Formats: sequence, structure tokens, C-alpha cells
Amino acid sequence: MTALTLKPDGAATLRTDAVVVGVAKGAKGPTVAPGAEAVDKAFDGKLAAVLQTLGASGAEDEVTKLPAPAGLKAPLVLAVGLGAAPEKGESYGSEQLRRAAGTAARALKGTAKAAFALPVESAGDVAAVAEGALLGAYAFTTYQGGEKTAKGAGNGPKQPLADVTVLGGKPRDKAHKAAAERAVALAAEINRARDLINMPPNDLTPESFAAIATAAGKENGVKVEILDEKALTKGGYGGLLGVGQGSVNPPRLVRLAYTHSKADKTLALVGKGITYDSGGISLKPPGHNETMKCDMSGAAAVFAAVITAARLGLRVNVTGWLALAENMPSGSATRPGDVLRMYSGKTVEVLNTDAEGRLVLADAITRASEENPDAIIDVATLTGAMVLALGNRTFGIMANDDAFRTAIHDVAGDVGEAAWPMPLPADLRKGMDSPTADIANMGERMGGGLVAGLFLQEFVGEGITWAHLDIAGPAFHEGAPYGYTPKGGTGSGIRTLVRLAERTADGDLG
Repeated sequence: MTALTLKPDGAATLRTDAVVVGVAKGAKGPTVAPGAEAVDKAFDGKLAAVLQTLGASGAEDEVTKLPAPAGLKAPLVLAVGLGAAPEKGESYGSEQLRRAAGTAARALKGTAKAAFALPVESAGDVAAVAEGALLGAYAFTTYQGGEKTAKGAGNGPKQPLADVTVLGGKPRDKAHKAAAERAVALAAEINRARDLINMPPNDLTPESFAAIATAAGKENGVKVEILDEKALTKGGYGGLLGVGQGSVNPPRLVRLAYTHSKADKTLALVGKGITYDSGGISLKPPGHNETMKCDMSGAAAVFAAVITAARLGLRVNVTGWLALAENMPSGSATRPGDVLRMYSGKTVEVLNTDAEGRLVLADAITRASEENPDAIIDVATLTGAMVLALGNRTFGIMANDDAFRTAIHDVAGDVGEAAWPMPLPADLRKGMDSPTADIANMGERMGGGLVAGLFLQEFVGEGITWAHLDIAGPAFHEGAPYGYTPKGGTGSGIRTLVRLAERTADGDLG
């Protein structure tokens, strides 16, 4: 994990490998952002002109490296684009700072130490720069570097930036210190979730995921309970068992419980944890299987959110439910046309075994409802239809309460996660009517993401506020990295869940 320190100033005198400065798009060319005054002075006040000569514009994700002049202890200056400069009297936005810091941290892979001289005016700015740098410094290298050269030396990849100093941060200021500590905890758990999402499915099975959750819970004072295949059978968890019965790796339901002695609110988080999704008997076509290790991203998000809440000591009870299974085709697999009896007692006709996420979530939502939490939020890479609707960077929000859906949308925007509120049209429910069972796991093709939400709503306990986050688009990034977003697992939804827990602890969600 990348180390983080705060220092009020020292861009010119700090002994480090690189100094990061911000550059914004101005009306007449790039402008050097506040925080970089000492660096600009070392360039005789001509840093903006030098950058313009080199073709820099200040656009987002733009990186320009310059050898440092005399007057700086660091040998390298890295100028990172912030995008449009704020209007007079306004400040740079948190997401601008977060993204710029992430871009710089990625560009400094293989570097030991870097000082970030970006605009920092408040504790919020400290948090944004720290989060961006720590998330941008992420790299998944667990399975790389095994090849040896002829001399036996390691031939591994460059390691992430090891040490970040946020200049302008005041280590003795309580708000700045708290912001830094929160950023460290949050980034550590997001990066752990990214590791889980990127882990190959031959290593991450329902059983091994449950073991990882158990170890993390023990380390952070979180109670962990695991229902194995025998307990699931005894309890009648037909959704989890039906999805997992085609695999040699049996399913698990993991309950994580963080409690605070002074809390009066409880959030239940439910995550889809399909450690590999082949589609089952309704096998996915070629080209759609290769990244299906990421189908447990919802469970990873829930796991990370609960552990983060514990690390931060939030005054709210947070329960996480990880619905873990592997969806494989075999002679024992669930077939299209089979009927499953769910934990709720409701029967479901399985028309498509690739609509499996809603089945495991349904059992977990029913179980979570029995504890009568103040709200349930499920998180899942649930439908390709949501990707078609919102693209690869935005997740959808559905809820049985309009105010709660709006609150989640506002929170997502506040933390820098792209999200959009989606409806639950009652007319689409009829498409899931089954002549054989209480409900089918498929409905109309058009609006498929909304149909999935309507299916899940059937299993929410009466009177319980509930929301569904479909993160199918942003959970796994297959393109080139940008900002603090890496290639592969992203940790989508975690920041939103953590901020929801914080707002609940503060009494801001009612």
C-alpha cells in the first residue's frame, strides 16, 4: 500500500523523486494552478510558457514531464492537466483534483517518492488529492514477474508509486489529519476489492472469498458468519443452491456485521458474488466469457464498504451479505425450465440460467430483510441492458422509495461516482408471470435492467426501504486507464456506500 504524509509546503526543498504540479486550460493557453508557486519560481515564472512550448494544454489526463531546474531538490517535475480553470472566486472541484492526482500517480509508476503540489485550500481538497493519488497508484501485479532472466534476476513489472506527500496538507490540523486517515482506509479497501475482482476464478472461489472475508473481519473487529452448502440446504436457500449446483465449488452466504455501541440505525448491504459466470446451461457466447471473473464485483463492493465502516468507526451498524456462487454448466446444473424454491418460499421458474445474479441476490435480500434494517442496498453487475442504457462508466439506481433513490444519486455525485436514477415501471412486472411458478427469472427483453430490479423488489421485506445499484458498466474497465481508474477491477460503488454509511451515522438520511 502506498504511504501517505501531509506537509504544509516544501515543493522546492523536499528531497523527493518528483514534484507534481497542476496545469489548467486557460483562455490564452495553459495556466499553472495554485500550489505550484515555488516550482514556477524555479522556472523564473515561465513554467506555463515552457509547458505551452511543449504542447501542453491543461486538458484532463494530460501529463508533461520536465527535468527540474536549479532551485528544486527533486530531479523531475510532472505537470498534470486539471481541465478547465475555475471561474474567478471559485475553487477546483474535488473530482478535478482526485482525477488529476490519480493520473499523476499512474504516470509515476516505478517511482519511489513524489510530492503533490496541487491546489489545496481545505480538508476536502486534502481528501481528494490523497484519494486520487492512492487509487491511481494501484496496480495488480500478483501474477506477474514470475519469469526469470538467464542470471536469475526477477523480470517483473514496475511497482506503483510507493510514497505520496500532499503539500498544503497540515498534519497538525484535525480536519486535514482526519481527511488523510479516511483516504488511507478507503483507498486500501477499494484496492483490496480491486485485487479480488482481478483475481482469476481458479483462485477466487466462493470458499476462498469467504475465507478472505473471515480474515479481514477478524482483523477489523467485524463479526463474520458463513453458511456453507450444508447450511444453505438446511435453510432452504434455493436461489444460491440452484445457481451453484453445476459447479464443483459450492456456494456460500457470508454475513459481515459491523456494530457500534451508540448506533441507532442499521444499513444492510447485499452483494452479488458470482466468482465466475459462464452463463450455466444458457452458455455465454465466445467473447463474453473472458472477463466474467468480475461478476463478483458487487460482493467485493459490499465487503469493502463494511470493512471501511469498521476502520473509520462510523456510528452506524452495517451488515454485509455476500451471495457467493460459481455459475457453471454440468450434468448437475440448473436447466432452463427448472423451478427453484427460494429462501422466501416463493417459487421461480428459471427461463435463462444466465440470469443468475438475481437468484442469489433474492435469497440474500430475503435473509437481510428478516433483521429489519432501516434500509437495504444491493449492489450487482446484474444486466448487460444497464450497460446499453448508461454506458461503461455510469451505474443505475433503482429503489422502492423516490427520496432514497435521489439521496443515493446525490451521494454518488458528491464522491465522484457517475450514477443515474432509473424507474421501476409496474407494467414490466407482468412479463415475469409464469404458468408454472410464482414468478419467472426473465421478463420482457426491452428494459431488461428494470425487469431485473422489479424481480429483486419482490423479495424485499414489507415496509423496508430498498435500493438496487446495477454496476455492470463501471465495475470492470477494459479500456486504457484514466484518472484514478485502472484497467480491470475498479471498485465501483464503494465510495457511494461508504458515504451513505457516513451520512446515516450523521443522521442525514433520516
